[in-house]
Amino acid sequence: MFKTLKSILGFGPKVNFKELIKQGAVIVDVRANSEFKQGHIKKSINIPLDNLHNELKKLDKNKVVITCCASGIRSWFAKNRLKSNGFTEVYNGGGWMSLNNKIN
Repeated sequence: MFKTLKSILGFGPKVNFKELIKQGAVIVDVRANSEFKQGHIKKSINIPLDNLHNELKKLDKNKVVITCCASGIRSWFAKNRLKSNGFTEVYNGGGWMSLNNKIN
């Protein structure tokens, strides 16, 4: 069951997030503005999940996108929404603090 949950949330095979960022990946934090203001990954873009569909034009479909939130659930939804809108390389980075530890 745990393995299935990890797969659903996008935590499958290990992804080298640090390398993706070095290569130009964009981090999209999909938490609410108020959550983002309390702390976030340096250079990440805040687009709350509820606004993502209206803000797609802010993102380049040709760039790698890493989504993050507080726990990984909203970022999973964001990943799927981006993929369904033509973004080809999208990764769920999970919780922003965990992702921050992986890239710094």
